[in-house]
Parts: sequence; structure tokens; C-alpha cells
Amino acid sequence: MKNLIIDQGNSSSKVSVYDGDEVIFAERYEVLSPDTLQKIRQEIGWDRSILSSVVETDGELLRWLSDHSQKFVQLDENTPLPIGNLYKTPRTLGKDRIAVCVGAHYLCPGRNLLVIDAGTAITYDVVNSENNYVGGNISLGVDMRFKALNTFTSKLPLVTTEGESPLTGGNTQEAIRSGVVNGMTYEMDGFIASFRAIYPKLLVFLTGGNAKYFEKRIKYCNFVIPNLLSLGLNRILTFR
Repeated sequence: MKNLIIDQGNSSSKVSVYDGDEVIFAERYEVLSPDTLQKIRQEIGWDRSILSSVVETDGELLRWLSDHSQKFVQLDENTPLPIGNLYKTPRTLGKDRIAVCVGAHYLCPGRNLLVIDAGTAITYDVVNSENNYVGGNISLGVDMRFKALNTFTSKLPLVTTEGESPLTGGNTQEAIRSGVVNGMTYEMDGFIASFRAIYPKLLVFLTGGNAKYFEKRIKYCNFVIPNLLSLGLNRILTFR
């Protein structure tokens, strides 16, 4: 049975089709419309669909998905999950945060898990060995930090991750890059160390658009899985 997975973000939508646990289609769209989905449906097809969105979703798109799927799930705080949710305000919990945790739990159930999602923002989320989502933290992502230094100062340039990040920057661009990149690395290592002291035999997952960039920079990581979010959404869709 094929599943259509839609992760709708602030600037684009990631669309995947799973056949069981295998990804047979994956693409990113700046604008997602029923016409686009119809083309995917004609070429690949699907049986069930799930949509997770951090923005207001167009009603026409929701109706179209419901009409063209045997089962359609719009992820919200009432959606049944294969893990418990101990978050105090589940309605405000980012759907991407809970989905990556479901993905990690699917791969390693019954273990203490830390999921670091290095995307637009960087999030740290914990699932305990009792299979409950405990909560986590939200911090600025790498591009947000670069843009903030450029926006809120009069002279600092806009820098990217391209280039060296020495411990001591030899010029302003290196100093910014070093402060941001090394600062994020120390932040990740610090959170990992603190969580490992609380949760025995903690497994660390790294995901998100900047996962590969930080993979070899942090000291401790068990798994780097860029598609952990879509894997989690696929698991939620097939649950019950």
C-alpha cells in the first residue's frame, strides 16, 4: 500500500510517496496545489495520505486530499500516535517535532532517544524508554543566526557556512562563521551531555537540512537520518 506524505513548511513543501517503508518518490515544491498532486497521483499513485503543516493550509488542498485518498490524516494534537505525549501544551507542539520523534521511536522503540533537528530552527526533543515524548528545546538555526547578526548590526556582513570555521577567526567573516558554527556545535554537545546524564544509554538522532553539515562536528551521534520526519509521518499514517 502506498502512502503520500506531505510536510508543508514556511517556504516550501516536501512531498514523498512510501511503498511500505521504502521511499519511491521525493520532491520539494515552493507551491503545492491539487494540480501538482494530481500529476504525482497519475504517475505513481497512492492509497493513503497525511499532511503536516506549520502554516495555514488551503482548504481546497485539504478537500482534494480527502477526496482522493482512501484514508487522509491532517496531523494535529488529536491525531493518534504510537508514542505517548507528556507535553504540557500539545496544541502548541510543532508537528515536525513530534513527527521526528515518532520516526526515531519507530527505529528504536523502548530506548531513551534524543532527536536533534537542525533545520530553520534547531530543536532538541526527548522520548524516554517508556515510549513517551517528554519535551525539548527550541533554538535558532544556523541561517537565522547569520541573518540576525547582519540584520541587527550596522556593519556585520551576511555570512554563510561556506568557508573555514577556525576556532579563532582571522577576519570578520571567519569570526562570524566561527562564532555561529562552533557556537552551535558546542550547544549541541552541551545538550547531548546533559541529556545523557539524565537518560541512560541515550541514542542520539540528527536530522534536518543541516544534519550532514554538523554530523562530523558534534562529538556524539548514533544516527544521521535526513528523512526522519517523513518516516515519522508515514508511521503515524499507518498507526491504527
